[in-house]
Parts: sequence; structure tokens; C-alpha cells
Amino acid sequence: MRHSIWGWVLCAWVAAAGAAVPADAPHPASGGDWRVSVRNFAQSYFRNPAWGYSHCIRDYELAQRLAKQDHVALDDDVLFAAAYLHDMAAFKPWEDAKADHADVAADQVAEVLRDTGFPMAKIERVRAAIRTHMFEREPGDAEARYLHDADALDWLGAIGIARVVALVDPNGGNPDGPAMIKMLDGNLRQVPSRVLTPAGRRMMPARREELRRFLVELRRESGDLKTL
Repeated sequence: MRHSIWGWVLCAWVAAAGAAVPADAPHPASGGDWRVSVRNFAQSYFRNPAWGYSHCIRDYELAQRLAKQDHVALDDDVLFAAAYLHDMAAFKPWEDAKADHADVAADQVAEVLRDTGFPMAKIERVRAAIRTHMFEREPGDAEARYLHDADALDWLGAIGIARVVALVDPNGGNPDGPAMIKMLDGNLRQVPSRVLTPAGRRMMPARREELRRFLVELRRESGDLKTL
């Protein structure tokens, strides 16, 4: 299960292992360039300011950049598919409230990709990268490690702040302002030590410091959160 500061999103981020793709779920277009089909699919259906299409793009591009800095060659087929589909089970109709979203996305991804032209001999590596993309999990091969670190770094720095702030309910529901701060505090405590690759570790301190300074200033300007 996802750590406690994200408890309010568990119902939308979890799914049962071995779950089949729901019968009413849309699929990427078949034929043509599978990457275009997958990218269009993500853009059409993954709409959320924290873990939607824009997050997929950032994870893909940052994983590439980190690997290049470390002189590590990645299989781009594996990375692309995993980056664009890793949070699929955070969205209806793929979600299921009984297990972690990473597990259900890993279990469903083969069926989602099957008719797109994706090289299915690589599907187990896509599944592995999706299953371990969250920072608290242990990634295996290179594609999984760099996706894992890109995803972790996206919870830090200015972009990490923007993602969490964007989730606040403007009508005072959950998450509210104090819940947002708990999420950001939790990310500051837990994420940095889970960035594993050399390039990721080099990038992490600046992003950690951006988040730390924001939280310090926010507390100062809101009377230690009393007027937030």
C-alpha cells in the first residue's frame, strides 16, 4: 500500500494483482506507429495534474536524461511504454480499490499494448518497470531504475510542489491545505533517500532544497500554517 500521507488517494491508485483490463476500457489504436498510439492514448485518458499525461512525459524525458548522464544505455521501447502507462491504474476504468495501482497497471499492460505493434517479447521488462516505479519499491534492471528515479524526483522541487498543490480541493474537501503540507513534508522526508542512480543522486539535493525552502517560507508566511 502507498505510504500514509497518500491515504486519501488509495481508493483511486490501487488494483488487484492479475486483474484483467475492464471490458469497457478503451485501448490504444492498432496499426501504425505504436508509440504514437500509446502517446495519444495517454493524452486522451490520463487527465490529472499530479500523475496524468504531463507527468508521463516528464518521467520519460528525465529517465532518458539521467541514463545519458550515467552513460547507461536503455531499451527505449521498454522505457517509453512503461513511462506512458505506469500510472494507468490511477484512472477509471482501469482502477481497482483492492491493491496498489503499480501492480494492477503491470498486470494490465500486456493486454493494453497487445494490438499496438509494440514488440511483445519485451513486455515482462515493461511490467517490471511499472511495478517498481514508486520510490518505496526496489527496481531491477536499468529501465526500471531510471523510471523509478525520474518518478521519485518528480515529487521533489518546484514540480513536486506544483503537483501536490494542484490536488487541493478548492471547496475545502480532501485534500485541504493542511493535508497538502503533510504530503509535501512526507515527500521531503521519504523520497530523497530512495533516489538510487548516480545521476539521480546528483540532481536530488537541489530539488530537495527547493522543497525544503518552500515549506519553511510557507510556515513563516502563514503563522506556522495557522492561516493556511
